Amino acid sequence: MPGPSPHYCPHFPDEFLTEARRLVAARTAAPHLRQRARVVLLLHEHPSISNVEAAGRLDLHPNCVRRWRQRWAQGNLTLEDAPGRGRKPVFSPP
Repeated sequence: MPGPSPHYCPHFPDEFLTEARRLVAARTAAPHLRQRARVVLLLHEHPSISNVEAAGRLDLHPNCVRRWRQRWAQGNLTLEDAPGRGRKPVFSPP
């Protein structure tokens, strides 16, 4: 299942990799952050791995790997979701 070579190849700074390693090892980290940290470490170890093969190794959809790889390659080095569209939750005063 190799797939085509990736179009985006992110380069991760040491601080970002250290944080990713910490999240993978942490037991109390949020599952979505641990999953993304695993993607970071895999892409760092194998930068030319295809999205399909990376997704297969991590039990993710290939589009998930593609979108995060593209986002990181464009310089947005975070594991958190971007703010979504639409109305933000507002709580009425007591």
